[in-house]
Formats: sequence, structure tokens, C-alpha cells
Amino acid sequence: MAVRVGVLGATGAVGQRLIQLLDPHPDFEIAALTASDASAGKTYRQAAKWRVDSPIPDDVAGMTVTATDPDDVPNDVDLLFSSLPSSVGEAVEPGFCDAGYVVSSNSSNGRMDEDIPLVIPEVNADHLDLLEVQRDERGWDGAMVKNPNCSTITFVPTLAALEEYGLEKVHVATLQAVSGAGYDGVTSMEIIDNAIPHIGGEEDKLETESKKLLGSFDGAELSLNDVEVGASCNRIPTIDGHLENVFVETAEDLTPDEAAEAMRVYPSLDLPSSPDQLIEVFEDPERPQPRLDRTLGDGMSVAAGGIRESTFGLQYNCLAHNTMRGAAGASVLNGELLLENGYL
Repeated sequence: MAVRVGVLGATGAVGQRLIQLLDPHPDFEIAALTASDASAGKTYRQAAKWRVDSPIPDDVAGMTVTATDPDDVPNDVDLLFSSLPSSVGEAVEPGFCDAGYVVSSNSSNGRMDEDIPLVIPEVNADHLDLLEVQRDERGWDGAMVKNPNCSTITFVPTLAALEEYGLEKVHVATLQAVSGAGYDGVTSMEIIDNAIPHIGGEEDKLETESKKLLGSFDGAELSLNDVEVGASCNRIPTIDGHLENVFVETAEDLTPDEAAEAMRVYPSLDLPSSPDQLIEVFEDPERPQPRLDRTLGDGMSVAAGGIRESTFGLQYNCLAHNTMRGAAGASVLNGELLLENGYL
């Protein structure tokens, strides 16, 4: 029997991607859509300026959008996917958890809270058990899990594959697509024929979230990984797909061939949204490229290439689809993990 789910912030870019992924999902059934007060009471077709590259699902188009309030969401909804702006998420997500809803959230608020699991299922699925601590400390009947920033999701799986060699220092420079800023986030006059060498708050997210994701959970407390991470974030004129240049220093010697093999064999999971191959490794030094490789594994794989030795240890490039693996797909994958682990 399908799990009834809802989407908070359903009319936005990530909300639309969530609907695209959830409507045909084998385990989830869309039962609630929320948005701003201005959209409440309208049908979804009326409320959403649909920009996804497939039609609005017929059964969703006629659904009535409600306000983003626990009182307006049916009680029989078991799981909510949140794509709310962080300022809104910070204000309303805890109320949904207190009302008994389980929330899988893409919003950035709360990601570094000690009792909120920040999860990439292939990397740190065991962190999900932090929900028991969360419920004890906050008195929630519901729960909240977060997926990381879209750029963090891109390079952390590759680091997890190399962790056995002893990660010491990581430097990452991102070349981020415009869709990461939302439809109205970057104007054409800003980005065409240009690159913007700063994305507010982004560098801190990569530097802190990666340490939490690679940390250890002892059943009561989460300890951050002590790897040193430095980041530089840049916006470039691609639509989807974040490309990143990564430099890694390890305690043990690590050759490019060993790194490539470690990434290639790093396991995926057996969840409905899991790609067959989590990390696709290219021998061609000109790959990965956003236009060519962002849809690998239906947009859920990470691509890596250009693996070579440098004066800073190992150097390579990696890429992921920022609104699929990096946002909507990541939230859905966390929802599948919640279901598999009995939290729904």
C-alpha cells in the first residue's frame, strides 16, 4: 500500500522536480501540496508556473493547493518533502514535526543542528538513527531529516570512496549551474558571457556539511570528521549540473588508479531512486561535462574524471545534477531510506 506524501513549497523549482519524481513513484502517493497563502485555494495548474521538462501529471494538476500549515495537511499523510526557502522552513518545519509529520527536507535551515541527521544514504545511512535522539530531545512525534547542499552532495560521495586512505585536507572549487539559484535567482544580464566568483553562504556549507556527513555516530552523539575543507564557489552559465575541481591530501599514498578504482566500486543502494552505479568514472580527461553527463543514472549518479597526481596530492573533477541528485532526488532518496528503516 502506497505511503501518502505531501510536498511543502510545491510550486517552486525543486517542488516541481519533486512532483515529477513522486508522481510515478512505486511507494509514494502524492496526497497534499502546499505553497504560499497567495496560492492556497487554487488548483496546482493555476498556482504553479510549470517549468519542468515534462507535463504536469494529470492527477496533480487538479489538486487544490493549501497553505503551508499543519492544520491544512491531512492527518493521514505520513511523509512530507520540503522544498521551502530556508527562512520559511526554519519557521514552519518544526511545527509539522511537532504535529507528528516526518519531514524530508531540502531546505538549508537546521542542517548543522546536532540532533538533525544530514544524510546522503550511500554515505552515512547510519546517521538516520539520530532521529531517536532528536525525538527524545525535542519531544516530537514526527521527525526531520535533511539532505545537504547541492554542491556538497556532488563531491562528498567521492571523498567517502577515498576515506580509507585517511582524508587530511580537501580543497574544492565549484562551477555551479544557474538552476541552483532558482528560476529568478540570477538574471541573464548577470550570467551570460560571465562567471560570478561568489555565491553567498555556499562556501561555508561545503566546508561544514562535508565534515558532518563524513562524521561518526555512536548511537548517542555525532562527531564531525576532522578533515580540513576549503571551498571556492562560482556561478557559471550552465543550466543544470554542478562541476567541481577537487584536490585531496591523504595520510596514505594514493595513486590515480587506486582512486579511480575506489570510486568505481563504491556501492550504491537498493532503493527505488538509487542509480545502478553511484560514481561513474571517466578515463577521458575532458569528462565529466555538465551537458553530457548530468543525466547519468537518471540524474542520480555522480561523475568523476581527470584523476591525476598534483603537488597538492590527488586532483580530480566531479559532477552531479544539482536539482536531481543535489535537491529533489536527494530528498526522495532520504524518504525511501526512512521507509526502509521503519520511520514511516
